[in-house]
Amino acid sequence: MSISLPHALAVWRRNAAMYRRTWWLNILPNFFEPVLYLAAIGIGVGGYISQMGGMSYLQFLAPGLLCVAAMNGASFEVTYNIFVRLTFEKSYDAMLTTPIEPDDVLVGEVLWAITRSCIYGGCFFVVIGLWGLVPRPAALLALPLIPLTGLLFAAFGVAFTLRIPNIDLFSFYFTLFLTPLFLFSDIFFPLKDRLSGAWLWVAEVLPLLHPVRMVRAAFAGDASLVLLWDLVYILALSILLLAWARRSIRRRLTS
Repeated sequence: MSISLPHALAVWRRNAAMYRRTWWLNILPNFFEPVLYLAAIGIGVGGYISQMGGMSYLQFLAPGLLCVAAMNGASFEVTYNIFVRLTFEKSYDAMLTTPIEPDDVLVGEVLWAITRSCIYGGCFFVVIGLWGLVPRPAALLALPLIPLTGLLFAAFGVAFTLRIPNIDLFSFYFTLFLTPLFLFSDIFFPLKDRLSGAWLWVAEVLPLLHPVRMVRAAFAGDASLVLLWDLVYILALSILLLAWARRSIRRRLTS
């Protein structure tokens, strides 16, 4: 890849400058979704569940919803926002009249999506900390996993966005991809207690499961070899998706 870090950071700064103007409109719906789930399900359903996974239901929910906050922060940035800049605003066409290359655009956008995931995930981490759901200091190990989750879903989102011709197709991405991940990635119930052996292997394909498992292990202060598999899965899949996205963005911006 022919990447110029200063040029990629210029793309990042452009997005940051735009975000400063409307951050309060952007952060409210995406940040408060996991907070509302924590309050409604954790307090409501949790009132009928004494323990889950050896802890209170609120404690069980918190690590998974932290990953959801990071996923949302990255996903909304690399879907609708990139599509608008690519198709309607023609922002990237203007960038390419400067020394910025398509690879710089891709890296800058992914860096900004990771930044968004850190904003959402970091704010949610503070919320659950104030709620008394962050076991210190072990849970601090979860903080580096927020940008890692952002990287994974930035890669998914940008690879999808660069391949679709119509903005309406995002409804499929959110409804048929992100929503099932949200529901079946060890967030609301332990998969190992509800699925048989064969289905557990199928569940390993789900991308959100891996950061959720790592964050929950960080909160519990546990470590196992399966976490190494989670890390390899996240990094390898992110690299493959970004390589695919690189081919797409070069074709879209230079054709």
